[in-house]
Amino acid sequence: MNFINPEKIAIAAKLNQAHFEFPRADTLKQAFQRCVEERYMCQEINGMEARGLVVTGASRVGKTRELKKLISDFNESKTPMPDGRPAKIVSCLLAGRVTFKDLALRTLTALQYDPQRSRTQEYLWERVLDQAKGQGVIGIHYDECQHVFIEGAKSNPIFLDSFKSMMKEPRWPLMMILSGVPSLSKHVRSYEQLDKLVDPVHFSEIKLKRDEDLLVALLYGYADQVEIDIEGLVTRDFLARLDHACANRWGLVIELLIGTLIAAKLERKSCLTKDDFVEQFALRSGVPASYSPFVVADFEKAYDPRVLFELCE
Repeated sequence: MNFINPEKIAIAAKLNQAHFEFPRADTLKQAFQRCVEERYMCQEINGMEARGLVVTGASRVGKTRELKKLISDFNESKTPMPDGRPAKIVSCLLAGRVTFKDLALRTLTALQYDPQRSRTQEYLWERVLDQAKGQGVIGIHYDECQHVFIEGAKSNPIFLDSFKSMMKEPRWPLMMILSGVPSLSKHVRSYEQLDKLVDPVHFSEIKLKRDEDLLVALLYGYADQVEIDIEGLVTRDFLARLDHACANRWGLVIELLIGTLIAAKLERKSCLTKDDFVEQFALRSGVPASYSPFVVADFEKAYDPRVLFELCE
């Protein structure tokens, strides 16, 4: 029995490699460029400090996808720094409870350095500095950074001060890119010395009155990748149902759309209908097709977006 469908893999790869350019990307790029330029000047002007970014938004609004694309583009650009070496930025995903020592270990792993876990946290953080400097790494992206903080915990100031210290480190200052849910901003703002060194960028959820044209462009952009017609599908009623079913999250819209397009392409369909989304949503959420938010008349009253989000997670 063959467990791999090469055709499905090829379609999925094409759609997942596609990148829809949101207007918010320009805001992020501009803030990112300012930080890179200031980091460049750190190597030319004594006393200059690196700056960083705090990128926030609700879960599944597309923060990670946007940052991964930006950081990948930057690393591929091989932008030279004053010492002649191409600059690099590494990313580190944080999940669950993270101690200060854990953060050092995960950072070293992101730097492709195999640390000895028995070493002290002071030793490990010195290796972070040594490895970053040796590799020409000018910045570190901590994704899901809210996980290092616990409300009222004594460790919170330690993390905040550490992020500040890494940006102010005279031997090799590092750009900090912290991303996570909106509560992350509250923690950063609570520590003035760090707050002054970072620029905030917020990713909003879908607001249909404002974002209808953008949502339509997204649908067409992905459908065109696999040459499937959606003209008869894109109505205001459908857009409202899609937005509600995906809990106003851009990331969930993209995932549902990609899954629906893959299934339609495998079935040799030339166009999408609402039924295609009903079927795919049922597979992802467990909601019976007959009770789908794409079908029920009073869908906005029948379904709490928070519940739908949990079902699709």
